[in-house]
Amino acid sequence: MSMFKVPRAVNEPVKGYAPNSPEKVSLQAALKKMKSEELNLPLEIGGKKIETGNLDTVVCPHDHQHVLARYHKGNKEHVQMAIDSAMKAAPAWAAMSWEHRASIFLKAAELLTTTHRDLLNASTMLGQSKNAFQAEIDAACELIDFFRFNVQFMQEICEQQPISSQGIWNRTEQRPLEGFVYAITPFNFTSIAGNLPTAPALMGNVVLWKPSRTQIFSAHYLMELFKEAGVPEGVINLVYGSGADITDVVLNDRNFAGIHFTGSTRVFNSFWKTIGANVSNYKTYPRIVGETGGKDFIFAHEAADPKALATAITRGAFEYQGQKCSAASRAYIPSNLWEEVKTYVGQDLAEITMGDVEDFSNFVNAVIDEASFDKCKSYIDHAINSDDSEVVFGGNCDKSKGYFVEPTVILTSNPKFKSMCEEIFGPILTIYVYDPNKFEETLALVDSTSEYALTGAIFSQDRYVIEKMSKALVHAAGNFYINDKPTGAVVGQQPFGGARASGTNDKAGSAINLMRWCSPRSIKETFVPPTNYRYPFLG
Repeated sequence: MSMFKVPRAVNEPVKGYAPNSPEKVSLQAALKKMKSEELNLPLEIGGKKIETGNLDTVVCPHDHQHVLARYHKGNKEHVQMAIDSAMKAAPAWAAMSWEHRASIFLKAAELLTTTHRDLLNASTMLGQSKNAFQAEIDAACELIDFFRFNVQFMQEICEQQPISSQGIWNRTEQRPLEGFVYAITPFNFTSIAGNLPTAPALMGNVVLWKPSRTQIFSAHYLMELFKEAGVPEGVINLVYGSGADITDVVLNDRNFAGIHFTGSTRVFNSFWKTIGANVSNYKTYPRIVGETGGKDFIFAHEAADPKALATAITRGAFEYQGQKCSAASRAYIPSNLWEEVKTYVGQDLAEITMGDVEDFSNFVNAVIDEASFDKCKSYIDHAINSDDSEVVFGGNCDKSKGYFVEPTVILTSNPKFKSMCEEIFGPILTIYVYDPNKFEETLALVDSTSEYALTGAIFSQDRYVIEKMSKALVHAAGNFYINDKPTGAVVGQQPFGGARASGTNDKAGSAINLMRWCSPRSIKETFVPPTNYRYPFLG
């Protein structure tokens, strides 16, 4: 009998993929092999591969005529099958000692550092149109960090124990939720797709997992990783198909115990309403955990460093085509800095190339699908045709081969302009240039313009001003950056999540999130119990 200590978590080093480096050669070989095959992707329920015959395709966003895979879409019967499979697996998985669950996900981390690294990176590059660096920091490093740090957080949670009085032993037991968890994952981060089902599973829960239609390719390779790491059959069940059909069955099941979601605010709000309407039907109050939309900002003071500000704009707005939840999509720049910042950003964008992920010189690749392309183009067209805006950089769009939207900077004289307020999720940044004498007024605009509050960045070299801005924007962003771009949160360093319309702020990459997937039981044991009901005051 032992009290175990898990290995201390450290962040996975990011590989550089420099010319002729071993990791670049290896990844290029994986890309070539993966692109030469066409996979058949069935549902995976209770350890069984289920082929429904209702097929749809997975294509490369940057080469939409190239089919990577055909996947089988499930129906409501398959969803019920997945729930039944999860509930059948639940007792044994919940009873497994925590250190053995920890071992499974620590093994997953080690597999991902080695044999599965190229598989996850290449599938993310091809299926989600990420360049090698963006895939590396996402599909490899961040997911490895989630596995390692979540195990460490689990131990820390279990170590939080109450005090005990003389003759009494108080202790807290962390139980999994009573039922199953529904994980709905987005296209933009393979690491999120890996973390949302595994964080609840680590805490002893069973999971029904629905990935985004445009992330199915790497989801398949994630499931292969889970299985090789030792996740038992039925603990995580992977179902493709109509989100409405899947959700209808899940949210009407008595054993529904929680939802782990990343996606749109509109969809999350609909879930919340349905759960509220059905709450009397559930065995327990479901946990509702969601990270939703963002309209992330950069706000510069007149004392900001123009070069640092310009670099934050280029990286923060245009890495992964602006499709990060945290991507900068609106910026407020004082007029005394604008011309210099404009010059630097223009120089950056003149160098940046856009194209296929297999060409490692491309900084920008394609947006995820045609719907995203059309949405981006509509905002650009609106800016071109409006009297109070102009496109100062980019603006070109072409979907003939891939869904390519050029990094675009819109300048507006209207701080409430359409693209300053609405979420776009593409490589489009709208800038409002303000009078430095109206600093306070503009600061208030940053806080009030959007319903979202996910990420934001401020720039100044004046510490008094930094403090003032930080306090004024205290509720404007769940992840707040000082003199840095508003993207790139690292597990264990910057726990991620926002409030307001951006979600429940349950901070992925921290113990806060894991605590949502367990139900504590307080235990009091009295060694010599009293044998007389009378208290001293009765004498």
